[in-house]
Amino acid sequence: MAEYPWYRTVEKGQPPEQGDFVYSCPIIVPPATIEEYKQVEADVITYDVLIMSQSCDLANKKIDLVLVCPVWPLRAIENSVPHFRKSSGKEDLRRGHLHAFHLLNKSEIDKFTEDFLVVDFRNVYGVHYDFLIEHLRRQGDRLRLLPPYREHLAQAFARFFMRVGLPAYIPRFK
Repeated sequence: MAEYPWYRTVEKGQPPEQGDFVYSCPIIVPPATIEEYKQVEADVITYDVLIMSQSCDLANKKIDLVLVCPVWPLRAIENSVPHFRKSSGKEDLRRGHLHAFHLLNKSEIDKFTEDFLVVDFRNVYGVHYDFLIEHLRRQGDRLRLLPPYREHLAQAFARFFMRVGLPAYIPRFK
């Protein structure tokens, strides 16, 4: 079976694509309630994120808001998801049995050495395209997830959002 590299480095100034890492990205988190016609206060938190929007939409500037998801080192997310502390939890993650998360392999690229990474689909954020371009310009080089792993990520993201409980009309065979 052929082996494909998971990542490559993207130089500063290159246009963003799906699967690009954005480091220390400020994210606006709206409040739980918003009163009509009132000024809104929001929190700004900083995450390392992965771009989830389609590359063609980014290249053709067809979107104003770029979808991103937080990405965590596996050892860091173990604190908030205790199931990942167990080898059975890590195996569930590796096999794709936990729809809210997606496991990415380690990176051994200079300047971007990473342990296993977990993409968290539970919270999806929108970052304005123009802000993202400026942030990436200041950020410098970045890591990019490559095919076929980028497509695996996109499918996992789609599966998470398309979950629907449907009735089963055909009874079990006996």
